[in-house]
Amino acid sequence: MNVNGLYQPIEQLAWLTEPQRKLALRLGLTTWRLLLEHYPRRYEDRARFAPFPTGSSEQSICLRGKIKKISAQYFGGRKIVEVTLEDLLDTVLSGRVFCRWFNQHYLQRMLAAGQELIVFGRPKQYRNRIYLDHPEFEIAEEEGEENIHMGRITPIYPLTEGVRQRALRAIMFRAIQELQVLQPPRGVGPHLMSEEEALSQIHFPESWHAREAARKVLAMSEFVAMQIVAQQRKRSLEALKGERHVASGELTEQFLAALPYRTTLAQKRAIREIRNDMAKTVPMNRLLQGDVGAGKTLVAATAMIYAVEAGYQAALMAPTQVLAEQHFDSFRRWLNPLDLRIALRTGTRQEASHLELHGEPQIVIGTHALLYDAGQLQHLGLVVIDEQHKFGVLQRSKLLERRPVPDLLVMSATPIPRTLAMTVYGDLEVSVLDEKPANRRSIITRVRPSAKIPEATSFIRERVAAGRQVYIVYPVIEESETLSVKAATTEYRKWEKLLAPLRCGLLHGRLTPQEKERVMEEFRSARIEVLISTTVIEVGIDVPNATVMLIESSERFGLAQLHQLRGRIGRSQHQSYCILLTDREDPEAIDKLAILERSENGFEIAEADLRIRGPGDLLGTAQSGLPPLRLASLIEDEALLFRAKDVARTILDQDPLLQLPQHQRFTRFAIKIEENGTNLAN
Repeated sequence: MNVNGLYQPIEQLAWLTEPQRKLALRLGLTTWRLLLEHYPRRYEDRARFAPFPTGSSEQSICLRGKIKKISAQYFGGRKIVEVTLEDLLDTVLSGRVFCRWFNQHYLQRMLAAGQELIVFGRPKQYRNRIYLDHPEFEIAEEEGEENIHMGRITPIYPLTEGVRQRALRAIMFRAIQELQVLQPPRGVGPHLMSEEEALSQIHFPESWHAREAARKVLAMSEFVAMQIVAQQRKRSLEALKGERHVASGELTEQFLAALPYRTTLAQKRAIREIRNDMAKTVPMNRLLQGDVGAGKTLVAATAMIYAVEAGYQAALMAPTQVLAEQHFDSFRRWLNPLDLRIALRTGTRQEASHLELHGEPQIVIGTHALLYDAGQLQHLGLVVIDEQHKFGVLQRSKLLERRPVPDLLVMSATPIPRTLAMTVYGDLEVSVLDEKPANRRSIITRVRPSAKIPEATSFIRERVAAGRQVYIVYPVIEESETLSVKAATTEYRKWEKLLAPLRCGLLHGRLTPQEKERVMEEFRSARIEVLISTTVIEVGIDVPNATVMLIESSERFGLAQLHQLRGRIGRSQHQSYCILLTDREDPEAIDKLAILERSENGFEIAEADLRIRGPGDLLGTAQSGLPPLRLASLIEDEALLFRAKDVARTILDQDPLLQLPQHQRFTRFAIKIEENGTNLAN
């Protein structure tokens, strides 16, 4: 493909009219390539329109008919435009549907009796009438372009205000015609299809089979682009000069031997993998992931002791002050017997376990403030980043801008499906903790309607009477006019009355760091028995005596987040309970929550969450600096992803700078990574 031609600015494409250029720019499509990558969001089979329906249906259908009548009326303060659409057959058996649009006044000016209309929507029957509410539509009266809009599998594109479907489709059709002039088609078989042919078939497919074959070709290209970026990062890191950060290991053995419990086989395996990496002069770049409660922090502490024993400093960066302070307390408890110097560095608090005159801290724990505190980290050998997905690639790389480069261990308590790990963390080696400590019991999880709060109140009282503590979690801090969802601050006052004389506390993100720490300290010491909170407790909070979690409006959370929240309990030998309250009755929401009733396996839950929500929401992939996935599916195209990894490796082996014509389409991603400063070789 003539790559340079496809990167021409829209303004330079002589085959577009000025109005067409303005429409493309309105959608942010600034080059020919971006225009071609504005893929259809769905298709309508206009080679065969559906017969007019005689009843309700769960499936949307595509109809073509003639407007018999158009009228407007007001109902409940809303203007309703209603179109009576009749079958083109014009016989006694002709069908009829009523199309309704609410508060779209301009439709009265656009539509008129006698026009032919194509509509797409879900029919529903009400009082012997068939309605389509807010159907998508097009007027089918224009001549000369029927081969684009009719009689074929017709693409339906994402639009923006001021851009009509037919106008954009005409632009796309012309863009494909010009592409075929640039690169004549060779055929559309799945094994013969070039990228140019795939672009043609994804926009204007000759058949459903051709469309799927095209999607796979373009999905493969997306995966290869993503894997090239990941491989470039990995190779950049491997080219950097590091140092060995391990010594005899005696101090680490002393630390592990003093623990009141045995490490799991998975922890031992991860510690061995990390030690092997730290013994190399190539900087370690490893992801440690595992389920909630699998013991990641202990593994990280072991790695940090390796670095200290070798004469270096180790730093741990956490996403919140609450979590950083909790890590500081845990590390002091663990490491004071080893006489190690530990310091806390956050935006509002600095503390050390030693007098400054004894020397610089050997272990520093903090928030992102560590990024800007280079003076405290003169001899940095290891960086541990907790909850990596809450940081961006740029923040991760900033800690590695020093020479020699320290080892890097990133941790995630959100179990990551392997396809997602290959994309977002494709530049990292992976260690997995797939065991829980032996003293952990299963958490009993139940989905219940919100009307069961009186029963839940009694259960909470019973558990507190037995000496346990409780979390009650809400999705938002304050009530909103736009969201009909319960809020932590409002419900806190209700729970205080319901549970009196039990001692309740309130924790949310708008409290000052000092207030958060005070509330958490009172909860840890059991002066607070019931903590009403937002998701600020989602990660890292460790209060073993808390054994009940009640989550209100649970359907508003993703599965992975609910699993994280549930991980705050079940951290001792006592039986724990998670109650998911919901007002929703639709089967989809109930089925989603039921997954948590059935499983405590974070990897299974992450796979289910990936299917429901897609990858973007799970790990903040927008922060990853990776090319976007428009057509590729991490679920359906797993085999393609594994092939793409091998293809990317081969391309970089043969053409490291991506200079060959067939590889130049990937340079825009690599260049972008370089410009953002995330190519760690720079």
